[in-house]
Amino acid sequence: MKKITVVLCVFLLLSSCETTKVKRVESGTQRDLSGYWNAIDVKIVCESLINDCLSSARVNQEIRARGNKKPVVIVGRFKNASDEHIDTEIISSIMENVIFNSGKLDFVAGGDTRAGLRAERQDLQGNASEATAAALGKELGADFMMTGSVRTIVDRDGNRSVRTYFVTAELTNIETNARMWMGQNNSITKEVTRPKNKL
Repeated sequence: MKKITVVLCVFLLLSSCETTKVKRVESGTQRDLSGYWNAIDVKIVCESLINDCLSSARVNQEIRARGNKKPVVIVGRFKNASDEHIDTEIISSIMENVIFNSGKLDFVAGGDTRAGLRAERQDLQGNASEATAAALGKELGADFMMTGSVRTIVDRDGNRSVRTYFVTAELTNIETNARMWMGQNNSITKEVTRPKNKL
C-alpha cells in the first residue's frame, strides 16, 4: 500500500510540474485553433471593405466634387449580432487605420477618444494659460459616419459545422442620412469538425 501511495505522490508531483508552453508565431501567420472569429479574419474583412468603399464610384465622385477638401469620416459603432463574442472595437480600430492611411479621406476621432479630448479642452480652460489653452468650438466636423455589423450563419450537423461571417459596413451622410456607400463581406467561411465527446 505504501508503494502505491509513493507512486501516486510522485505522479502527482510530476504532473503538477507541467508548464504552459508558448510558441511565438509571425504576425500575419494564419492560425485557426478554434474555428471562431480571429485576428486574420478581422484584418481580411476590414481591409476588403474599406478598399471596396474607397474604390466606389459614388465615394470617388464625392471626393472629386470637394476638390482640395477631403470628405471627413468618423467611425461609429459596429454591432456584434453574431452567435459568439466578437470585440467590435477592434473592427472599428482597423477601419480607422485603413481610412487614415488611404490618404483619400480625412478622419476624426470619435467615441472615448473624442470624449477624452473634449474633457481635456474643458479642463484647460480653467487650468492652462490663455496663450496655451486649446480653444473650444474648433473641432473638425465629420461629413460621413461609418457603421456596420457582424452576423453569423451556422449550419450544424452532429459534430460538424460550417460558420459563415457576414460583415456589413455603411458610409452615411451625417447631415442628410443619405447612404453614400454600403458593402458586405461574407468571404470568411469555416468548416469545423469537433471531437464527438466535445459537442
